[in-house]
Formats: sequence, structure tokens, C-alpha cells
Amino acid sequence: SSYYSQLSGQRDRLFLTRLHIVTWNVATAEPPEDATSLLQLDAQPPTDLYVIGLQEVNATPVRFITDLISEDSWSHVFMDSLAPRGFVKVTSVRMQGLLLLLFAKQIHLPYIRNIQTTYTRTGVFGYWGNKGGVSVRFSFYGHMLCFLNCHLAAHMNNALQRVDEFEYILETQDFDIYDTPQIRDHKVVFWFGDLNFRIADHGLHFLRSSINSGRLNLLWGKDQLIMMKKKEAFLQEFEEGPLNFKPTYKFDRNSDTYDTSGKKRKPAWTDRILWRIKPKPLPSEDDDEKASTSTDEEQDEYPVLVTQDKYTSDMSYGVSDHKPVIATFSLELRKVFDTPLVRVSPVGIWSADQDALLTYSVLEDFMSSTWDWIGLYKVGFKTASDYETFVWVREKELPEINEISVDKGQIPLLGGQYVLGYYSTNMQSITGLSDSFQVTASLSYL
Repeated sequence: SSYYSQLSGQRDRLFLTRLHIVTWNVATAEPPEDATSLLQLDAQPPTDLYVIGLQEVNATPVRFITDLISEDSWSHVFMDSLAPRGFVKVTSVRMQGLLLLLFAKQIHLPYIRNIQTTYTRTGVFGYWGNKGGVSVRFSFYGHMLCFLNCHLAAHMNNALQRVDEFEYILETQDFDIYDTPQIRDHKVVFWFGDLNFRIADHGLHFLRSSINSGRLNLLWGKDQLIMMKKKEAFLQEFEEGPLNFKPTYKFDRNSDTYDTSGKKRKPAWTDRILWRIKPKPLPSEDDDEKASTSTDEEQDEYPVLVTQDKYTSDMSYGVSDHKPVIATFSLELRKVFDTPLVRVSPVGIWSADQDALLTYSVLEDFMSSTWDWIGLYKVGFKTASDYETFVWVREKELPEINEISVDKGQIPLLGGQYVLGYYSTNMQSITGLSDSFQVTASLSYL
């Protein structure tokens, strides 16, 4: 009976996550005013995670240095669009023109752990990072996910070099996590970017007439990535939806017209989104049966089912010579855990007229530190550092309830809806969030 109650408990923890991925080579352009259609903000059912991979973000030395000090203009547009909808920027990684952003709905923040980012330079001897890959990995309710944004070598005749660069990135990127030291150790990997694969052999006239008549399937057989997948076993592990959208390169800017310049570049599906589910390990000869079944059961107990719901481009954006590509996915998974590491709550009335009180308790031992802090965030905050005020935590006392007072001078006079968030310096993430609560406007303000 305990087995069945365990099973029903697992069934209760099954849930569906909606993931929205964008890849866009922005060709050093400034962002458009409105990112609504790119992010499909009104999509139903609503999105849980946004992952945005950009290539060729303006990376001239002066711009790059100012962007390191403050957020770049693209990050601002996405934060400004997503924060009012309850999305927080979890992390980002930048290598010259490559930028990768991860946003999550606020309720998921305590279950996104062990976040790490890294990058690999390819290109001209890895010099000045003009090509390569940036990635972010994290555990999502206990499932190891990895997102890799690449910009691979250009030009028609470099298909083999692109494959070599991708393989080099997969083999050399490493993370400081014992069970997933490399990209392919993760349960699900999403690979996207300006992968730069072209359509081989066909002449410009045939390409254009096939596109204009909507017979895109005539071009699939000569798409270099599709052809390379037939030859390379490691590429066959990556899945991709059908290319039922027009090639996204190369357009005259601010138009839907393919390249009319002297170069007349051939259209191509350079911008792609693929995914890989970690293959089940094959039992080796000398494994006794018992050992192999336990790992199989472990694999099967917490599977992740990935369904692609949409794979398309957004032709409405014209700032670049590439069109953005969007893929949406449903991830069906069982939560390996569903309690936060820390519980944090406001106590009593909060207003700037009196010192306020909060409590927190560590529910599960983790690498907490005296550099951890609890922030007061206005509902609709953009990042973990976007707090109104914060207090340092004390030496941890398990599982005691710890009380901390907050000086009234630090509390916003105007009041409003707020949440408290416990930020772990070691985990680089918010590990506990309170429910939202009202901070009362100060009497001196009324």
C-alpha cells in the first residue's frame, strides 16, 4: 500500500511547464520598441520560462565595456516587457556579441537551483570572441536542464567547420557540478542560435520560387544541417521540428524582401532551435541485473517529456537582416522536490512609521553563508538585485525560526505590494520567497 500511495504522491507532483525560446541574430541593431509579439505575451496557456538567445549584439569595444557595467539595451527591453507580467531575470551570460537570457515566473524561483553559466570561443583562434557558444545550466524542480546559444562559422562551404565547432563546444564546455560536468550530461539540452547552415546546390531562382510558392519541403533535402544529421551520430541525438517557415536569412532591413544587394545572398535557415533528451544508458555486459534495473527505475521515475508546440519565425521585425525564430515547448515532469530551501515571512504590519519584523527558517540544509541576504522586492521586480532594501541573514540556526528587524527608515514611504526573497550567494539564486503582502503607506505621506 505504501508503494501505491507513493505512486499517487508522484502523480500529484506531475506538472506541465511552458517554455518559450527565441533565437535572433540582431546584426548589431538597437532593439525594437515593442517585444510583445516576439514574446507572445498573451499566449494561452501562459509561459513559465523564457530563454532568449541573441547573436551579433553590438559589441564594439566601447559599447561592450559600458554593457559590462550596466545591462545592455536588449536586456532592458526584455526585462521591461516581462517584469510587469511577473517574470524575473534569473541569469544571463554574454560573450561579445552572444547574449543568453533566462527569465522565470516568480513562483518558480525557489525551485531553480545550481545555476551556472559558461562560454566557449571558436572563430579566429578564439580571438575577440566573434563566434562560439554561451550556455546556462540549472536544476528545475530537480531536473538538470541546459541551454546553449551558438553562433557558428559563416559561408556556404563551411558546413563541416560548423559541425566541428559545435562538437568542440559540446566537448570542452564544463560546469562545476559533479553529476552534470558537461552539456550532454543534462537530462534535456536545448541548442539554438545562428548555426549558419545553408541550403546547398540549388540556384537562387529555384530557392526563391520554392519559397514564394510555399513549397518549402523542396528545400529540406539540401539543408546542410539536415544533411549533416544523416552523417553524424552525435547530431542525430538532437531533434528538430519541421521547417514550415520561410528561411530567416538574408533580408533587406525593415522589409520582407530577400537580399537585393549586389551580393544577392541565397536565403537559408541559418537560425534554428533543436533539443536533445539524454539517451538511456545501455546496460554493459558485466553489469549484474540488479544494478542496471535500479538505474533504469531511477531514470524512469522522473522522466521529462518534451513536446514542441510551435516552431516558427516572426516576420514582423525588420531591424536585422535575420528574422527571429521562436519555439515553444511543453515539458511534462514530476517535481523531484516541491518545498523551498528557506521559508521567509513578514510579521505584523509593515510601514515606514515603525521598524518591521520578518522571520525565516532554513527548511533543508544547503550551503548557506553569512553573505546571504533577504531583500524586500516590489511585486514586478526585474532581477534578484532589484530590491528596495535588504538585511543580512545571521549564522544559520537549524531549524529554528530566526527573527530579523528592518529599520523603518529602509521601508518605502509610499507602500504597495511587496515580497521578501532570501538570496543565497553560493547558489546565486533566490531560495525562498514570501507570499506578496501590503506595505502600508506612511502616515507622514498621507
